[in-house]
Amino acid sequence: MPPALKQLHQLLTKGLQATATLWPPLQNAYRFLDQAKAILANPEQDPSQHVRERYLALLARMRHEIAMLGPLAEAFEHFCHQTSTFGTGLFQCYDVAGLPRTNNELEHCFGVARVHERRATGRRGAIPGVVVRGSVRVMAAVTSIQQRFSVEELRPRDYQRWRELRRQLQLREESRRQQWRFRKDPVVYLAAIEARLLQ
Repeated sequence: MPPALKQLHQLLTKGLQATATLWPPLQNAYRFLDQAKAILANPEQDPSQHVRERYLALLARMRHEIAMLGPLAEAFEHFCHQTSTFGTGLFQCYDVAGLPRTNNELEHCFGVARVHERRATGRRGAIPGVVVRGSVRVMAAVTSIQQRFSVEELRPRDYQRWRELRRQLQLREESRRQQWRFRKDPVVYLAAIEARLLQ
C-alpha cells in the first residue's frame, strides 16, 4: 500500500475508533427520523386522524426509548416537545386539498405572489400594497394559479363577511396614511396629537 493511502487508512481507523460510541445513537436517531418521514409522507393518502395517531405513537416510542439516543436525547426531547406544541396544525394538510405540507412548499406559494408583485410593479423590495392588502392579494395570487374562477364564483356569498374584510382593509390603509403624515411633517402631527390629548 502506498504511504499516502496507508496514512489515510490510519487516520480513518483512528477517527472511527474515537467516535465509535457516537454511531449507535446516530443510527437510532436516523431510524426514528426515517419512520417519522415515512408516516408524514402518507403514501396511502390516509385522513389526518390516522396520520396523527401513527405519528403520536412514534413520538411516544421515541420518548420511551430516549435512552438509546445517548447525547442526542436532549435534541429529541426538544423535537417531541415542538411537535406537541404545533401538532394541531401539523396534520391539516392531509384533509385540505392543495394545502402545502412543508415550509418549502409554503414558501414557494408566497414566492409566486412575490413574483407577481414584482412583475406588476417592477419593484424588488417590499411593496406597501402587500402590507395593507396582503391578506387579499397574496390569497388571490396563490389561488388564481391553481384554478380559474368564473364570475359567479367571484361574487361574494356572505356580504356581511365581505364588508367586514373591506372595513379591516380600510383601517389598515388609514393607519398607513397616518404613518405617511407623520413622516411628511412630524412636528405638526405630534402637535395635533398633543392638542387632542389635552382636550
